[in-house]
Amino acid sequence: MKPSKLTGLPVCAFGAAAAALAPGCGEKPAPRPNIIIIYADDVGYGDFSCNGTSAVCTPNVEKLAAQGVRFTNAHTTSSTSTPARYGLLTGQYPWRKQGTGIAAGDAGMIIAPDQYTLADLLKDAGYATGAVGKWHLGLGETSRQDWNGTISPGLPDIGFDYSFIMAATADRVPCVYIENQRVVGLDPSDPIAVSYVKPFEGEPTGRENPELLVMTPSHGHDQAIVNGISRIGYMKGGKSALWKDEEIADRITDKAVQFIADNREHPFFLYFGTNDIHVPRVPHARFAGKSGMGPRGDAILSFDYCLGRIMRALDSLGIADNTLLIVSSDNGPVVDDGYNDRAVELLGDHRPWGDFRGGKYSAFEAGTRVPMLVRWPGHTPEGAVSDVLFSHIDIYASLGALCGVSIPEGAAPDSRDHLSTLLGGGSDREYVVEQNLSNTLSIIVGDWKYIEPSDKMRVNKQTNTEMGNDPMRQLYNLQEDIGEKRNLAEEYPEKADELRDLLETVRNQ
Repeated sequence: MKPSKLTGLPVCAFGAAAAALAPGCGEKPAPRPNIIIIYADDVGYGDFSCNGTSAVCTPNVEKLAAQGVRFTNAHTTSSTSTPARYGLLTGQYPWRKQGTGIAAGDAGMIIAPDQYTLADLLKDAGYATGAVGKWHLGLGETSRQDWNGTISPGLPDIGFDYSFIMAATADRVPCVYIENQRVVGLDPSDPIAVSYVKPFEGEPTGRENPELLVMTPSHGHDQAIVNGISRIGYMKGGKSALWKDEEIADRITDKAVQFIADNREHPFFLYFGTNDIHVPRVPHARFAGKSGMGPRGDAILSFDYCLGRIMRALDSLGIADNTLLIVSSDNGPVVDDGYNDRAVELLGDHRPWGDFRGGKYSAFEAGTRVPMLVRWPGHTPEGAVSDVLFSHIDIYASLGALCGVSIPEGAAPDSRDHLSTLLGGGSDREYVVEQNLSNTLSIIVGDWKYIEPSDKMRVNKQTNTEMGNDPMRQLYNLQEDIGEKRNLAEEYPEKADELRDLLETVRNQ
């Protein structure tokens, strides 16, 4: 069973920022901050102008960086969506649990109801909790959900009071919004059916009916057609509930802003998973054609606009100073991820991966080193740049320390309190472990990175991504070779052995 509700506990040892909040550690406890995590989708380190690109302008990201801390050495746990989100919300490395790979749109819940999540932790700390936007962690007990009734188990079972979500990704069915476990706008006389096994008789598909498409697939994505775009998986019914792709960003941001407004009188936690910049990229007309890089670049502008709406909402409600805002991405960038949107052709000099090698799906740095910005006025320095090693796996325990609650035994087993780092200070994080699409593990210790041997595919030919897999073990000095071009495993065998042994120790814990 899930642990019972906790009580807030003083945390005098958690540093100055936490001490200011904890009874008994200061003269007067300050209010606990609201907490917002904005988790972008497939945004690369080099996609934000604050990280050096001149090809696309992200003024709201720039503003946030000027008001808080910009991280240059922040890492997600995984180079793909589902496991990255699992690690963030559970504090457990996703490779420790079976079934955390990229989830189908009809996957059962990957986070079990008896797991104690970040949302559970903050709810026990007295926070109102909400999840809005992309979910991609499964719903219900199995893949046989009843999309026409209450979908259970659901997000209330893992700590969220409110939810307005997309079940998976925009390129996977069902293409509907789900609010508090029920499909929004569903006509009972037109029930939804979903299958990831076989098509429904009489329903057109992108493979068989390309003449119906307004956007054609470059690979895969040739099954059910919704809004003239073929997706992954088959779906019929639910016509009144289908989303409009160009309105997704506005719709989910509306719900995020409403959640903030509804809970402004007491502490709240909002997990906001944006759809931008995942495929299919169908930005609103406000952004279409504005970036000069096609839909992918336009979607970056859309993300920046939505971030600006959140920031303006906090300002207008007078709660920006008491809100910890964390902005990052689930994994690194991908250019062609399944649709002919001219993303490769129009990329020009823009380098979504920055100076790093690889991208989404990869064990190389561009797969897991992601943009990250943190702002809490009065607690984070303004305009600071942190090159301290940090992992999303530690957000869980760090927020627990901030709020002064204890994590129950067995929960968040891989998360460590690095609140000081999160707020722009130093760190004593010894290592960071990551995984790629093939479940190949890597470990970073200081300037050194080790990638374990793997006989999986070396290049994803569909996305043209170097996967980082190699039958030989790999060792790189990231200080001297940030592009991971020179494998030093044979030159420094003792260092390679040291990191291999540490990785095995972590794996076997």
